[in-house]
Amino acid sequence: MSDSHQDANTAQPRPVFRNIGIAQLAHYRLPWPGKVSILHRISGAALFLFLPFILFLFDKSLASEVSFAYFANLMSNPIIQLICLGLIWGFIHHFCAGIRYLLLDLEMGVDKAAANRSAISVMIISLALTAIVGLRLFGVF
Repeated sequence: MSDSHQDANTAQPRPVFRNIGIAQLAHYRLPWPGKVSILHRISGAALFLFLPFILFLFDKSLASEVSFAYFANLMSNPIIQLICLGLIWGFIHHFCAGIRYLLLDLEMGVDKAAANRSAISVMIISLALTAIVGLRLFGVF
């Protein structure tokens, strides 16, 4: 027998997850590219759903000085700031992950190690940029 055949026989069987049940979800570990992919879809859906609302608020804020002052006052509410911060994260993450997917489409970084590195990079960059914008949004600088 060849060495590779013996290694395959002695290797521990890997768990196979088919039709994952609720009890198995706690044990399932999604790889970084999978997490980025799911968050890319969630951020895209959130941006799509909130776009009419954002455009409406933007239009109303530009109608007059009084309406601008009203919306500027509205933005001082911490709940509204958190909602805006979530949308800002959605935009930044969707943008960074979109660049990653464009590079993958160009067959750059498609091997497993490079895909993991680029997925982790997307998470770090999007969270860091969101933190910077969030500090500015909450008036730290």
